[in-house]
Amino acid sequence: MKDTWTPLAIAGGLVCVVIATVLDGSSPAVLVKPSPIILVFGGTFFAATAGFMKSDLPSLKAILKRATKSDAYDIEIAIEEMARLAAIAKSQGIMALDREAHAVEDPFLRRGIELAVDGVNSEEILEVLENDIAATQARHKTGAKVFSDMGGFAPTLGIIGTVMGLVHVLGNLSSPGSLGPAIGSAFTATLWGVLSANLVWIPIANKLRRASALELQIRQMEIEGLLAIQAGASSRFVRTRMESFLAPQERRRGDKKVVAA
Repeated sequence: MKDTWTPLAIAGGLVCVVIATVLDGSSPAVLVKPSPIILVFGGTFFAATAGFMKSDLPSLKAILKRATKSDAYDIEIAIEEMARLAAIAKSQGIMALDREAHAVEDPFLRRGIELAVDGVNSEEILEVLENDIAATQARHKTGAKVFSDMGGFAPTLGIIGTVMGLVHVLGNLSSPGSLGPAIGSAFTATLWGVLSANLVWIPIANKLRRASALELQIRQMEIEGLLAIQAGASSRFVRTRMESFLAPQERRRGDKKVVAA
């Protein structure tokens, strides 16, 4: 299941801008001017990516896909899966998890199960999986920084576009009748710069950080569950150990969620 709330929310924000423009007595068409759009969006992209390596650029498509259609992380599903694996290991032995590992889609969890089945001690499993988490967090941080930088550059490029437009206006003072539309067109660039930064780039950067934080939480919970399974813990204890990462109202006991007082 994909979490598509971010593109829907961005679209909602843009609709609000259009509605506000209409209510103000203007036409949305005044916002659609090729020169400021090209300058703001094109200039922002190149300015933001100039600070990265060329080898980083192919991953931008995957980063944008993650931001707009990231996996909806379900902590309860992760807990249920670990509890199921714990029950199998408790009743059939940890070697029985070797068959289960092939059916696990998550590479992180599959790697952890394989290490446990291979008899690797808990300290080494912890080290390998934490290194995996650290590498993943570094990649996520880079992705969020791209869009965060775009949110910083966009308003500046908008101002540059406005200054360019005003320079053109000052060069045509001999035609007073055209000054109003020309000045309005010049400030369209600033509008697009501020609008794109606050409705597109910064929200996407925040979404990437939030998705990364949720994934980190689940990964840490899975490590705790794996170490408990390796130690021969029951499925109930595995659930309890993993739920220690959650707020009281998010925890379950049996089939009922606990509601904090």
